[in-house]
Amino acid sequence: MFDSLLPWLQSRGLAGTHAQWVVMCVEVVTVIVIAVLANILTKRLAVRQLQRWTARNPTTWDDHLVSRKVFLRLSHLAPAVVIYHFAGAVLEGHTGWLAAVQQGSIIYMLAAGTWAVSSLFSALDDILSQSSSGRNLPIKTFVQVAQLLLFGLMGLTVTSLMLGKSPLILFSGLGAMAALLLLVFKDPLMGFVAGIQLSANQMVAIGDWIEMPQYGADGDVIEVALTTVKVQNFDKTIVTIPTYALISGSFKNWRGMTESGGRRIKRAIVIDMASVRFCDDEMLERFSHIQYVADHVSQKEAEIAEWNHTQGVDVSSPVNGRRLTNLGTFRAYVIAYLRHHPMVHQEMTFLVRQLAPTAQGLPIEIYVFSRDQDWANYEGIQADIFDHIIAVVPEFDLGVFQAPSGSDVREALSSSSEKKLRKMHGRRVIGEPFK
Repeated sequence: MFDSLLPWLQSRGLAGTHAQWVVMCVEVVTVIVIAVLANILTKRLAVRQLQRWTARNPTTWDDHLVSRKVFLRLSHLAPAVVIYHFAGAVLEGHTGWLAAVQQGSIIYMLAAGTWAVSSLFSALDDILSQSSSGRNLPIKTFVQVAQLLLFGLMGLTVTSLMLGKSPLILFSGLGAMAALLLLVFKDPLMGFVAGIQLSANQMVAIGDWIEMPQYGADGDVIEVALTTVKVQNFDKTIVTIPTYALISGSFKNWRGMTESGGRRIKRAIVIDMASVRFCDDEMLERFSHIQYVADHVSQKEAEIAEWNHTQGVDVSSPVNGRRLTNLGTFRAYVIAYLRHHPMVHQEMTFLVRQLAPTAQGLPIEIYVFSRDQDWANYEGIQADIFDHIIAVVPEFDLGVFQAPSGSDVREALSSSSEKKLRKMHGRRVIGEPFK
């Protein structure tokens, strides 16, 4: 590099060996300065210019390259290239040093290039995860496998350089270590196979609401990685589940509900069976003024009267023939009410049914679907429906079962005590003085 420097130093009386060392030191310092300048220029000029360009560019994919520091990590190649290029000229005649410096430069370039490519894979993961087609694929699983293979390949290459052996020799030796590698990389391999199965069968994707009670998971999938699946529960806690557990075990995925356009409302109110009775004329008169069942009552009255007349039924006894009941009329009202409700899905399963009687009473179950699937809105719709239905029950001379509370017990005991006192003291009531 500095061919004229050596004669000049020798002309100044510096011994040949010392002059050569001085020249080599000057050359080394010069190469180091050039390498530092190359590093500064690439980082402060090239990388920053690329960052400004991506910030102004309306596309978003290049922003992920910047956020994952792909360009910044590539800039680390510049000083290594400079050192490797000038090492031959500076260390000419020093074979050992030259080999060490060039080998170190190659290893550094391999490490920087591998790190940059790994960042590029991560950027591709971010880009594809935001696309409509990539959301249903476990992209992160494949990216992590590619990164694992990339770093493994780099490790083998660096080892071969340090040992001075061909990489093919190391690769051939891997066959004997296959059992050990399978043991060490058991979880990544199982996770990779599980990720392929999850993707092929479309079992789970980012954004799905899943339930897996054995792992305490009940929330949205936020990440499908090589060895774990992250689920954010509705209380904002995050649960990690082994990827292969989704294949070997069972879980509930609510994606079908999301894609169906409706969310199920399945709830029952329990009617006191002692309040169920045949409708008399006064009840029918009242029911005929209720908008949703007026047509039903008139139609059923005509139908039943005709049927009883045709069958020659003795209508003097309410047991004979067919008659309307307050419970049947109430069910007809609930059906009509839900048919007119704007937030009830009319094209999906629609049932208002009786369940088997229990010791508490007769359950009337509402089995319909809400049009709004948002959790808060769904709960509001469900609450509004049952607020109305529970408030309407007494209008049909029915009672809703409710277990006795403390005030009910106190009232019953107080009433019983008062009756006993009246029996003992005639017409005396509580609060009157004894006579």
